[in-house]
Amino acid sequence: MSMEFLNKALIKKLGLGTAPLGNMFRDVSEQEAHQTVQSAWDAGVRYFDTAPFYGYGLAENRLGEVLSAYDRESFVLSSKVGRVMLDEKEEKSGLFADGRKNKVLTDYSEDTTLRSIEQSLKRLQTNYLDMVFVHDLSPDFWGDNWITKFDEARNGAFKTLNRLRDEGVIKSWGLGVNTTIPIELAMELEEVTPNLSLSATQYTLMQHERALEGMMPQAYKKEMGVVVGGPYNSGALLGGKHFDYAPITDEAKTQVNQLKAIANNHNISLKAAALQFSAAHPVVKAIIPGSTRPDRIKEDIKAMDEEIPLTFWEELRNKKLISEKAPIPKT
Repeated sequence: MSMEFLNKALIKKLGLGTAPLGNMFRDVSEQEAHQTVQSAWDAGVRYFDTAPFYGYGLAENRLGEVLSAYDRESFVLSSKVGRVMLDEKEEKSGLFADGRKNKVLTDYSEDTTLRSIEQSLKRLQTNYLDMVFVHDLSPDFWGDNWITKFDEARNGAFKTLNRLRDEGVIKSWGLGVNTTIPIELAMELEEVTPNLSLSATQYTLMQHERALEGMMPQAYKKEMGVVVGGPYNSGALLGGKHFDYAPITDEAKTQVNQLKAIANNHNISLKAAALQFSAAHPVVKAIIPGSTRPDRIKEDIKAMDEEIPLTFWEELRNKKLISEKAPIPKT
């Protein structure tokens, strides 16, 4: 299926990821969350990605409160399935400790998939989603049990979303995960055909070797698009305290320092290098950095236009900081 509907919504391949709007890592005020979405809109962003998991419905609520003021045909919206919010409350911990307190039912059956979409539509104050991703169907969430969950989704969420796409209810579906293996496995299935998946933190300047061994060439062969989430690896590349949603390691800090030194030597920003690196691969259809700072999206857009000399990429390759298999941006 053509991705023209998505291409028209993008500004320099950029959309907005909204995990931070669900109070990821910190409590974000309503005003700050709304200003972030509004700032993205004012800058020309027309693709927004969200999920029930982001603050247990909080990010979807906040996004819907802003976007409901605009013509639904003027923007593209993606959310995720696999979790349903219950009315019962509980104390929270982890990534979204400051999110809503609703208990969560995690399930990949057909019934829960449809219930999840219905809940998302209400929170987002809309009547349809353009794209749907099956969320966190991955070893990092399920451990050794992830294959059992994958089989559950194969007979539930996958077939349901494939049917909804074929009926024209949604335009695309795929997986939204933080590892590459589930996406690769889904592409091998014969009974369903995911056509757009969200890969968070796996095809980035800091981390891409594994993706280039399997997911990216396989996606190219299968004509499946990829949305890159977490292009800064949870902010690690830009000096943050986290890498891939966990406290940053000394190894990651060393890698960041190496990249930063080379970028400074070439008088370029790491943000520009990160975004342009991810965008250079032909299967990447969109990049969705997330933020709770209203001015960040303007920085991201500007970074896509920053001129990066070929010598920068050559130095990264020579020092084995990027793979020789990785397409580099055209200068």
